[in-house]
Amino acid sequence: MNTEEVENRIKELREIINRNNKAYYLLDSPEISDYEYDELYRELKRLEEAHPELVTKDSPTQKVGDNTAQGFKEYKHKYRLYSLDNSNNYEDLKKWYERTKKEYPNESELEMVTELKIDGLSCALSYENGELKVGATRGNGIIGENITQNIKGIKSIPQKLTKPINIEVRGEVYMPVSSFEKLNEENREKNQKEFANPRNAAAGSLRQLDEKITAQRDLHFFAYTAIPEDKNLIKTHYEGLNLLKELGFEVNPNYSLARGVNEIIEKCNYWENERFNLNYATDGMVIKINNLNKQNELGYTSRAPKWATAFKFPPEEVWTKLEDIEISVGKTGAVTPIAILTPVQLAGTTVKRASLHNFEEIERLGINIGNEVLIKKAAEIIPKVIRKREEENYGIYKAPEICPSCGSKLIKPEGEVALYCPNALYCPAQIKGRIIYWASKEAMDIDGIGESIVEKLYNAGLIKDFADLYKLTIDDFMKIDLVKEKSAENLYKSVQNSKTPSMTKFLTALSIKLIGKETAELIANEYPSIEDIESAAEEDLIKIDGIGDKAAKSIIDYFRNDYNVNILNKLKLNGVNPKGSAYERTSNVLEGKTFVITGTLSEPRSVFEGIIKRAGGKLSSSVSKKTSYVLAGENPGSKFDKASDLGVIILTEQEFNLLVEGKINE
Repeated sequence: MNTEEVENRIKELREIINRNNKAYYLLDSPEISDYEYDELYRELKRLEEAHPELVTKDSPTQKVGDNTAQGFKEYKHKYRLYSLDNSNNYEDLKKWYERTKKEYPNESELEMVTELKIDGLSCALSYENGELKVGATRGNGIIGENITQNIKGIKSIPQKLTKPINIEVRGEVYMPVSSFEKLNEENREKNQKEFANPRNAAAGSLRQLDEKITAQRDLHFFAYTAIPEDKNLIKTHYEGLNLLKELGFEVNPNYSLARGVNEIIEKCNYWENERFNLNYATDGMVIKINNLNKQNELGYTSRAPKWATAFKFPPEEVWTKLEDIEISVGKTGAVTPIAILTPVQLAGTTVKRASLHNFEEIERLGINIGNEVLIKKAAEIIPKVIRKREEENYGIYKAPEICPSCGSKLIKPEGEVALYCPNALYCPAQIKGRIIYWASKEAMDIDGIGESIVEKLYNAGLIKDFADLYKLTIDDFMKIDLVKEKSAENLYKSVQNSKTPSMTKFLTALSIKLIGKETAELIANEYPSIEDIESAAEEDLIKIDGIGDKAAKSIIDYFRNDYNVNILNKLKLNGVNPKGSAYERTSNVLEGKTFVITGTLSEPRSVFEGIIKRAGGKLSSSVSKKTSYVLAGENPGSKFDKASDLGVIILTEQEFNLLVEGKINE
């Protein structure tokens, strides 16, 4: 580009970035993904570095964020809040490390602290004599918004510290992914605007002019920087994090010391995949020099510290083309639209398909084949479509009227959003779906019987339902393509080995509408045999804690249906005999007690679930007045708060062990 072209491109980039800064920081409604924003910002930075004469003070590369929103008073920060420069790949990260290390040539490796970069809203909290005086947003780093009243509605922010000191605390206000999904679901039902991601939900909730609305939202706070008035209190950033915990703050537990760039990269590699198991959004790692004196020596650029960088994970949101919409008919007859996409890299994997949930969702999104769509992959394994390009108008995809598998006219039951094929007995897609699910790991766990094998067995006329699997011989398996004798023997053994499942697995595998694994387990704990369930009355089922009216009716309807009764009889004749609860009683010490488990414990949650059930206790997924105990580990979340509000007994892991051993009472 010639000088004029460079100047025009710089001007264009500044306008785009400034417009998107306003949308992101002030309106909490981003127009482009973080990845796209970072690409634009890097291009501007490269052009300005190549043409320093064109750099101006008001360029986005020279300032932080945007100005304050209307409705809040301005607050001048005591200490400026800077942004972070990004390293978007390991080469950039290595260059940053080597550049930083040059300042300290006598040290073989610099000690760093690595932390997760929480995708929320940055805030600064000011305490005097241990009491919260001001809570403010970052704003442009110099002037923020005074949101003290809203901050006080966040339970994880202490209003009084454990020590009467003067200190400024920096941190991130965020909304858990589960709470974000719930909030959007509620907004959808009310026909209100949905938030694009957890970060925007947190920002939008925190900046409500009515602090009561903020208090109602499930907001949390991770503290990440301590700036005490007494500079002798801490010498390193790591000590500062520990001080924050002592003062009563919640600090993200996933921070650690690292020496050398290889160790830093190892930690980034680990969290790039592990982050999807977290209940909060994180889009990268923050790497900081640990020694505070070294931080002060290195100082800052006009917008960012030289002693820190943010390593950005591959994008969790990306634009791609909607090439087609595939219609899938599930085991219950639910008809689900699936987006077929131009393949694109998302969060480290190639994505070709995404969930569209139902046809009401398609209408809400206003999408059709041909649209450019933004997809995300956060907590979900299967990506989902968030929205389309606003300027595009391809119309709205029309929902089908007949089942693509059997040709039956589709129905929409009252009170439900999904379309259904009513032809449960003869629809090939539903029959094959039930067989595939029966053999799946979540259900009967029959190794080797997957979609391909089921398709071949069904098309060959060897099976008509999942009960028929148990009449198959080794020779039958050898009749289908590409299955040799050894494979046929293994498939036969896998089927035969599944004949004595737990009652929970058996009930789950039946594909009864509204009866998933958790509900099946509640029923199995009360009814040890199929005969007991068959003879149960609807009012008896409703009495089970966690079983609602609709689920109880669904069970009754299933066991009264002649087709289902025939399959159950075939299973009995073929030797399938479920055996009560998955957990044999070893004591009655927790008899009649209901537990809710929350937070991170020393062992996987399933270990504690087993202990509770073997001791006669029950489990629930939500806290209510009927809950006897809440077993709480680290970072327990909203269930802990609800238990506190309701006066439910909260147990540490140590107290739980003593209770199970019969060494303590309530």
